[in-house]
Amino acid sequence: MAESMQEELSALAAIFCGPHEWEVLSRSETDGAVVRVRTEAEGLKGVHVPLELVFHLPASYPLCLPGISVHSEHLTRTQCEAVRGKLLERAAQLVSEPMVHELLLWIQQHLGRILAGLETKAGSPQRALPTSTAADDGLWMTLLHLDHMRARAKYIKTVETWASDLRLTGRLMFLGKIILILLQGDRNNIKEYLILQKTSKVDVDSSGKKCKEKMISVLFETKVQTEHKRFLAFEVKEYSALDELQKEFETAGLRKLFSEFVLGLIK
Repeated sequence: MAESMQEELSALAAIFCGPHEWEVLSRSETDGAVVRVRTEAEGLKGVHVPLELVFHLPASYPLCLPGISVHSEHLTRTQCEAVRGKLLERAAQLVSEPMVHELLLWIQQHLGRILAGLETKAGSPQRALPTSTAADDGLWMTLLHLDHMRARAKYIKTVETWASDLRLTGRLMFLGKIILILLQGDRNNIKEYLILQKTSKVDVDSSGKKCKEKMISVLFETKVQTEHKRFLAFEVKEYSALDELQKEFETAGLRKLFSEFVLGLIK
């Protein structure tokens, strides 16, 4: 584990020294550290809201973003996801320097503003607009190609968890040795998925040791258009023939993208 991470963890333990405020959930040279912090932040109307934040600091942290989860009995799931999204946005501005304490201070100061922003959106007439208008402004789609999956069951479960946590929909598709991941959702969430995919140990190498995904490629990224199908969930599908996979893409309004990017993978 990097010396800078050890120093940051020691400093955080000294700062959050109250009962149950600080806990190291795991720590290793290869996987980094997972820590939990319990704190409070000022929410709406000055009410203090208890927060539980879990940070996954990969071995390459702080050169990459930490994984972050947010929990609170006083917030809805939507509110927790909004807080998490804002924390990741802030973290992206701090990459290359220890950031956990800065993120904690930031959310303590900005929680009320984030919650107020959600209330404003909820009361806006734009919320009732049909899916073909302003509601789709932030909806993007990307297609990823994986070279292989050795620890298939674990890998699939991890991909499903990431998609769920980041509110992404789409497909994990298998056709023989061809493995594709089609994602739809907020562009920032798709970017966060890619960071997780590239920095987490999701598979095993030929000797059975955990390893990062080094052979992933982004085939295309595009804003969702009117003719594109909106996926309602993330599903894992296996196809026995090329025409079945092609039909999946055609049904989703992606005939041209299938011809340009997928057919070239078939050997």
